[in-house]
Amino acid sequence: MQVPVHNLSGEVIDHIELNDDVFGVPPNQAVVHQALVRQLANARQGTASTKTRAQVSGGGRKPFRQKGTGRARRGSSRSPLLRGGGVAFGPHPRSYRQAMPKKMRRLALRCVLSSKVAEGEMVVVEGLTLEEPRTKEMARILAALGVSSSALIVTAEPDVNVYKSARNLEKIKTLPANLLNVVDLLSHRILMITVAGVRRVEELWTPKQRKETTAKA
Repeated sequence: MQVPVHNLSGEVIDHIELNDDVFGVPPNQAVVHQALVRQLANARQGTASTKTRAQVSGGGRKPFRQKGTGRARRGSSRSPLLRGGGVAFGPHPRSYRQAMPKKMRRLALRCVLSSKVAEGEMVVVEGLTLEEPRTKEMARILAALGVSSSALIVTAEPDVNVYKSARNLEKIKTLPANLLNVVDLLSHRILMITVAGVRRVEELWTPKQRKETTAKA
């Protein structure tokens, strides 16, 4: 599968071949959904907490006598039914962590990358080298490439100038190739990636068996 390569002015200057084992995977919505839910769940802190009736202060004696007042019978002021009482079924610290096999996680990422290519939502650029952090220059590059919505900018290695140039732009995020994940890919409409980033992604996410077969050949 070939895709065009653009320069920073938005012109097509070349074409590159993509690895079908990474960018040509059939869609698997079940695996992608599971990976998305897992990543969002693992990001939760799980520190929400409430006090039960055993933990709130007060309630050492019966609030009023059992009979003769015309009111409901009360044994403690810590009852969940009363103001200042405990919480009956409130949240308590817990772990929301979910496990998922490594092969399934990697498959989910390849499925999302493949869908970006299939839907024409991946833009490949020759390079993204900025001499200094400049938000205006990054905005110009995105406009030249026709990126008018949310975008995820991926480089082969962390680039401070690229990061600083894009961090103040709305709905724009930068990542190195090794930190690609399902949530960020699905949260941004356009995937803008450098040629070196494409090769780095292929190096990282090509199935191990395929790598060994290619090496032997």
